[in-house]
Amino acid sequence: MIYKNVCIVGAGSIGGWLGAGLARAGCSVSFLARGETLKALQTQGLRLQSNGQPEQTHAVQASHNAAELGAQDLLIIAVKAPALREVAQQIAPLLGKDTVVLTAMNGVPWWFLQGFGGSLANHALSSVDATGEIAAAIPSAHIIGGVVHASCSVASPGVIRHAFGNKIIVGEPSGQPTGQVTPRVAALAALFEKAGFEAPIAEQIQRDIWFKLWGNMTMNPVSAITGATSSQVLDDDLVRGFCANVMLEAKEIGLRLGITIDQQPEDRHAVTRKLGSFKTSMLQDVEAGKAVELDALVGAVKELGQLTQVATPYTDALFGLARLHARVHGLY
Repeated sequence: MIYKNVCIVGAGSIGGWLGAGLARAGCSVSFLARGETLKALQTQGLRLQSNGQPEQTHAVQASHNAAELGAQDLLIIAVKAPALREVAQQIAPLLGKDTVVLTAMNGVPWWFLQGFGGSLANHALSSVDATGEIAAAIPSAHIIGGVVHASCSVASPGVIRHAFGNKIIVGEPSGQPTGQVTPRVAALAALFEKAGFEAPIAEQIQRDIWFKLWGNMTMNPVSAITGATSSQVLDDDLVRGFCANVMLEAKEIGLRLGITIDQQPEDRHAVTRKLGSFKTSMLQDVEAGKAVELDALVGAVKELGQLTQVATPYTDALFGLARLHARVHGLY
């Protein structure tokens, strides 16, 4: 399979970073965008500055109207979860018969239990797709899962700064045992490698989603509530202990789904410390007055706890406090 025409929905930090790499690889890259970002992409192109290197500018197509862009070989969804329902209602013109849809988002996606989870396989998660509109708009056969490990930010509309990390893990939602990689995933991984990314293929992409979530499902909402940096959160013994208890609940849920995490919370905290003191993406969203991704990061874990019969008192407390904080500030 050849991915020549690529459209990215979400010209933010990750979407812009991926788009720049794919443009370098020779793809015809377009963005479904709006507002100041749309204007910047149309007039100044997509600009990326990475690891102290000179800024690079890439000519891309951009429109607020999916019909103007037409059916794509590859559609990358890189929006924050709260925007996904609206996006799903707009993208039909981008989907052809064989279009691959790669989700490059934080948290638990709506398709998480697609062919996965034993007795829960194909169960719809109401926490992330309450009305079923997302699943209806993006048929499951199109989906490939993605997990991004990179730190990027938006300096201004259409201008992306890449700090560190260069990996995007890809995999079929229904799994792909070693030696049985599907052609479309193999071609996608090869494209990302050509674009300069590390692109390992996951045997079960849900495992990689859950492991990434295990680290950021606490740090993000705690920082959003308190305004604290990562170091400030970890330096408080009581708060770090609370986060550890949330993580232990998620670890047990994962185990019942068939996802084993061999680390303890303190192991993951040590990894976070090595990244330095930073503001989480959710805290940045709060400060910018943007909707927060609580349902995908915490609400879905609460729901999966109910489905797997794991008690989640600490997760429930975190979700309730973060949700109330976001509602009071008009962000949920």
